[in-house]
Amino acid sequence: MNSAVVIPAAGLGLRLGGETPKAFREVGGDSLLVHAVRGLKAATAAGLSCFVVAVPPGAEEAVGKELAPYVGDAQLLVVAGGVERPDSVRAALAVVPVDGIDCILVHDAARAFVPVAVIERVVAAVRSGARAVVPVVPVTDTIKQVGPSGEVVGTPDRSTLVAVQTPQGFAPDVLRRAHAAGLVGATDDAMMCERLGITVQTVEGSPDAFKVTRPHDLLLAEALLAERRLV
Repeated sequence: MNSAVVIPAAGLGLRLGGETPKAFREVGGDSLLVHAVRGLKAATAAGLSCFVVAVPPGAEEAVGKELAPYVGDAQLLVVAGGVERPDSVRAALAVVPVDGIDCILVHDAARAFVPVAVIERVVAAVRSGARAVVPVVPVTDTIKQVGPSGEVVGTPDRSTLVAVQTPQGFAPDVLRRAHAAGLVGATDDAMMCERLGITVQTVEGSPDAFKVTRPHDLLLAEALLAERRLV
């Protein structure tokens, strides 16, 4: 069996600043999207046979040409994304082949440097029977819950907390059902599954899978890329 990956890359990334949409900001001469696709393709044990990328409307042809050299013999489909992330995921999910796919990944282009081992762990967990899988890292900061006026109302036990990354992996029927339900307010695809009562399994993530969100993160990405090139 093969897996597919959906990459929502239509967002502007306003917190990062600049006029270029976040997925197309460059690190080391290549866009975050190119780095993400290259990293996914390197995860050979994941068996990725289909890449579906949702981009700003009108950019489909240009992005297709940019990414084609990095997907090898896998199928590449580039579609127009929506206003919000779930809209882009749904647009991409609509063209993922139904037959021959046993796992669908949803991956943020902004997590462009996720290690191969993390990708392969997610896919392996789905193929072992998990219906929804997320990579996670421990929370190291003390977390406070605050009220409407900014007052602290609680301090959760951080030993039970984790930060969630991507790619998130799903049994295809589960991901399609979660998006068909039309749930609002979910911050990731796993949360949609949770609301349907589906158990979400965790696997070990990586600090390298950080999300490029603010200008400082671009500096971290440049440093990480430089370090990898020295290995």
